[in-house]
Amino acid sequence: MTHVTSNAPTGTPNWLDLGIPDLERAKEFYGALFGWDFQDFGPETGHYHGCFLDGRMVAGMMRNPDESAAAFWWNVFLATDDADGTLERVADAGGTVLMPADDVMELGRMAMAADPVGAPFGLWQGRSHIGSQTVNEPGSFTWNELVTARPKPARDFYTAVFGYTLEAVPGGEIDYTALLRPDGRAVGGIHGEPDAVASSWLTYFEVEDADAAVGRARDAGARRPRRGTPRTGAWPRSATRSTSSSG
Repeated sequence: MTHVTSNAPTGTPNWLDLGIPDLERAKEFYGALFGWDFQDFGPETGHYHGCFLDGRMVAGMMRNPDESAAAFWWNVFLATDDADGTLERVADAGGTVLMPADDVMELGRMAMAADPVGAPFGLWQGRSHIGSQTVNEPGSFTWNELVTARPKPARDFYTAVFGYTLEAVPGGEIDYTALLRPDGRAVGGIHGEPDAVASSWLTYFEVEDADAAVGRARDAGARRPRRGTPRTGAWPRSATRSTSSSG
C-alpha cells in the first residue's frame, strides 16, 4: 500500500480519469466494484467527479459529451515537473501534442500527447492536486502498460522523453519491457502484441481476490471492452483556465 503525499517523480503514472456517456451508471459500477465514493466538483469543472477510496482521491471521471464516441477507458497521466518542457521533448522524439499545457485552476498543469505509435497519454504537473493519493492498494491502480504492435519506436520514444531505463522481462515468448525511472523503480511496461489493432495504455487495479472482483464486475454489468481510440482526457476545456503565467 502506498499513500502519496507529494508530487511523484517525472515519468511516474500519477493520475487516471475516465470520460463516459452514462456517468451515473459508471459511478454505480465502480462503487460496487471498488467501494469508491464520489464527489462532484461543480459546474465550473464540467461536473468532474473525484473517485475516493477511504477518503483519499484515487481517480476522476466525468460525462463524455461526444455522442459519436464508441469506446471508453481510463486515461493514464504521467508526472512531470515541467509540462511545457516535456511537451518539447515529446515533439522532438516524434510524438504529437494533442492539447498544449494549460493550468487547471489552481490544481496543476495538464497536457495531452500521443506517442509515435498512436497511443494517447496525459501529463500532470501537480500543484494543489498531486494526483492519485493512494496506489497499490485494493481499489486503486497498481500498474500501467502500453500495448502496441510496434514496441521498438515506443521504447525509443519513452526513454527519450522521460529518461527511462529499459529492462526486458525474461521468460516465454511475450515481448515485454519494464520502464524504470532513473532511481531504478519500475513504473510501467510496454507489451509488444503483434495482434494489437490500436496502441493504447491500459491500467490494472489492485484487488484482494481476482475471482471475486470478476464476479462483482459481472454482477455490476461489466462487458468485454471494444478497442478503439480513447478520448484525450476527461478535463473539459472550460476547466483549463490560466491562473498564472508560470509552469
